[in-house]
Amino acid sequence: MIKMDFFKNLLLACLITLFMQGCKEGGLENQYNPEIGSKTHSYELNLGGVPLKVEVAVLAKEREKGLMFRKSLGLNEGMLFIFKNGTKQRFWMKNTRIPLDIGYFSSNGSLSEVHKAKPHDLSGVPSRSRDIKFVLELNAGSFKKLGIRLGERLEMNEIIKILRHRGLNPKDYNILE
Repeated sequence: MIKMDFFKNLLLACLITLFMQGCKEGGLENQYNPEIGSKTHSYELNLGGVPLKVEVAVLAKEREKGLMFRKSLGLNEGMLFIFKNGTKQRFWMKNTRIPLDIGYFSSNGSLSEVHKAKPHDLSGVPSRSRDIKFVLELNAGSFKKLGIRLGERLEMNEIIKILRHRGLNPKDYNILE
């Protein structure tokens, strides 16, 4: 009887551990995790009069994952990457299944360059400019289809609201009000 209770308790402990590990490894992906931010929360953003729905990657873990493993992306959907300082950027397509346009924006939020990126290309798409602070990934051809042109600007007030909503201080990203 004692052996039977021991094995029942051991089995129960193993099942609880497996369940908790499953939750930790992605079983609760829609839940907010302060360490890596919201995985699924999108924001409305206006770029050159075009409404976009973007996921925002601010923290290193979010930027590393980007749009990996996505099977599709809507026409007006994308991912906006925000960096603390303007620098030369290089984006690669590791584990990215869909072709993308990569828009590089300067520190003042102005669209400076748009490059095409092919799925699974590990060579990377470098920016020409050394002052890239924001990067917007959209479906391949979307910048042209949506009429978003070089020189269009991100609304800094919208960026400030997004950072604040995420619990981040815009000043830490050198964005002044």
